[in-house]
Formats: sequence, structure tokens, C-alpha cells
Amino acid sequence: MLNKEQNEKMPLFLEEAIALANEKMNAGEGGPFGAVIVKNNQVVGRGWNRVTSKKDPTAHAEMEAIRRACKTLDTFSLEGCEIYSSCEPCPMCLAAIYWARLDALIFAATREDAADAGFDDDVLYQQVALLPEQRSLLSKNVGRKQAQEVFKRWKEKEDKMMY
Repeated sequence: MLNKEQNEKMPLFLEEAIALANEKMNAGEGGPFGAVIVKNNQVVGRGWNRVTSKKDPTAHAEMEAIRRACKTLDTFSLEGCEIYSSCEPCPMCLAAIYWARLDALIFAATREDAADAGFDDDVLYQQVALLPEQRSLLSKNVGRKQAQEVFKRWKEKEDKMMY
């Protein structure tokens, strides 16, 4: 439990993300992670880890919050929003936060705290930095010419919506 001094320094929305993590973990919905997305001081998306309950390895708290916020705001861009997460996001969630164009990320626990609890994402951080042929996951580059044709048509498409 936080003491009064620590509680006063923690943003209210971060408290909510931590409480969400605790509540949904205790309910058996997934791991101990929660996230809240805020725009103009209003919550527009909440998420909690649902990997095991949804049987979906991408159902992390931040991913779920991003999906809900985008649905609430009817957009794919979350510019003007910030995300409060109970823990430092994994590489997948961090990438999604960048893709969603969130203005800020505020988190509580660190990746080291998560690793201590059995959620060690360090191998992912290391693998992302490697060239495809150096990764532990077999990665082959095949069909590039055909895929480049699709990109060529995309560049020529007049009614495309950039994101």
C-alpha cells in the first residue's frame, strides 16, 4: 500500500491503472498489468492484461487500452492523449504506443520489476535490434519483388489515407 506522501506524488490516472491491474489479476483475467488512456483529463480507454482469458498473446493492457480508446474516439490516431501504465511496456506495446501517436507514456513498475515477477521481455528487446538473419526466429526474405509492386501501386494511389 502506498503511503500518503507517495500517493500524493502519483498521478490519479496511474493509480487507476495500478488498481485495474490488481482488480483484473485477482479476477483471474490475466497478468498483473493495467493501462488507462486519457484525453483532456478524461479516460477514453482502459485495458488490462487478458492474454490468458482471451487466449490472445497480444491482449496486453496497453494494446487493449489503445483498441478501446481508438473505438471511443473513432480514430486510429491517439494524438492529444497520454497513456498511464502500471508497468513499463513490452516492445510490442511500446511500438503500438508509438504507432498510435500517443503524446506521453507514464508508467509505474519497470521492466526489471516485471522480470523479477516472471515477465522477462529482455530477449525481445535484444532480438528487435538484430538484423532478421541474426534473430533466433527463422526469418526469410522471399517474394520481395511482388510485394514491391503493391507498394508501387500504393504510392500511385490517389485516394490513400496515410497513417
